Order: sequence, then C-alpha cells, then structure tokens
Amino acid sequence: MTHTRDQLITALHHEYEFLCHDDFDPDVDPTPAEYLDWLNTCTDDDLVTESCTDSNYTLDEYLTTWL
Repeated sequence: MTHTRDQLITALHHEYEFLCHDDFDPDVDPTPAEYLDWLNTCTDDDLVTESCTDSNYTLDEYLTTWL
C-alpha cells in the first residue's frame, strides 16, 4: 500500500481523537486541533515514528485501521 503524508496525518489524528474520547486530561494533553497543528509541523519520518508501527504492526495495517 502506498500512502500520502495527508493520509498519515489523518490516520494519526483519527487515532488521537479516539484516544481522547475516553482519556483526555486538558491540563496535560493537547486538544485534537492542537495535535493536528503539531502533526502538520512534523517530518514524514516523525509521522511514521508517531504511528508506533514496526514489522509486527505495519504502517499499512495502521492506515487500514485509522483511515
């Protein structure tokens, strides 16, 4: 599967929104909008790192889950 930068940012943002739904602490966690702004400043390599993917949980699997 090939992916674009925008797809990776969208997937990371979707995952973050999901995680914030049940466990958001406004004193320490960025809002989903703030997180999205931060994602847009990251390099492509940083975005892949943020996805926490590896040979066991691939980037393709991650994108399939969160897009």
